[in-house]
Amino acid sequence: MISQGDSRDSHTTIPGRPDLIRLGVGIMGIGTSGPLIAMSAMPIPTLIFWRNLGGSLLTLPFALKHPRDRAGIKWSILAGFILAIHFVGFFLAMRWTSVAAGTALVALQPIFAALFVKLSGGHIPSKAWLGMIVSFSGVLLISGIDLQISLRAFLGDVAALVSAALAALYMIAGSRAQRTVETTVYTSVCYFVCAITALPMALVMGFPIFNFSGREWWILLGLVFGAQILGHSMFNAALKRVSPAIVSLIIFFEVPVSSLLAIWWLGQKPPLGILPGIALILIGCVLVVTRSRPDVVELAP
Repeated sequence: MISQGDSRDSHTTIPGRPDLIRLGVGIMGIGTSGPLIAMSAMPIPTLIFWRNLGGSLLTLPFALKHPRDRAGIKWSILAGFILAIHFVGFFLAMRWTSVAAGTALVALQPIFAALFVKLSGGHIPSKAWLGMIVSFSGVLLISGIDLQISLRAFLGDVAALVSAALAALYMIAGSRAQRTVETTVYTSVCYFVCAITALPMALVMGFPIFNFSGREWWILLGLVFGAQILGHSMFNAALKRVSPAIVSLIIFFEVPVSSLLAIWWLGQKPPLGILPGIALILIGCVLVVTRSRPDVVELAP
């Protein structure tokens, strides 16, 4: 029988049925994030504040039933701060460039994680570098086309790339936190810290906190229950038992889900030239994840 730690650190172990269900639900939940953000007119810091405060309050009753380890709480706090900055980049990307291009660029998360390992003195298998080159080619293709479209779209690509790097750091901190605390404790603390990090941004910039139309509040509820609870929280729950490499691989399916919803809800169709770039990014990420050794996966979830 494979222990929880062994299955989490092995990138070849197929998740059990409960975790496969969680990951499937997570894909559908997080796939709604990009289109809903693009639909919303609520200021970005305000939207981040309410989305994460709602997520924290919903998981708090379950968190109170579990012990709280000091080291785990510290990692949860760090993850929450990183998540707030990640969301700023991701939300900007969803509004400045197409949902398809933005989510594809954010899917570069495992490549940034591998690079962080390399910078910290870790080892990256030579076969994994091929995947990075392929993905980087996709980035150049998308960014070059977006720059021809508008400076705003190109800046959206840059915001997505920064968001991808921060997502990798967020996953590293979250994985460390959940070694000593339960998922609900982690998400309650992480989401709350994310919310109180975004609130001062909104206040300093003079953005409203409460005065919005009913449509904006409905979109916010969709983000809280869909992207936050059914998306982020489901993935975080699976990370207790499933290899981060497998979770990262499955998260790639966010790209087609978000793209199809953007076409359906927003009538947003990315230029045909961007589609090969999206394909290159996803193929490259798959190569990095599947050709990395378990020790790299463990250090860079």
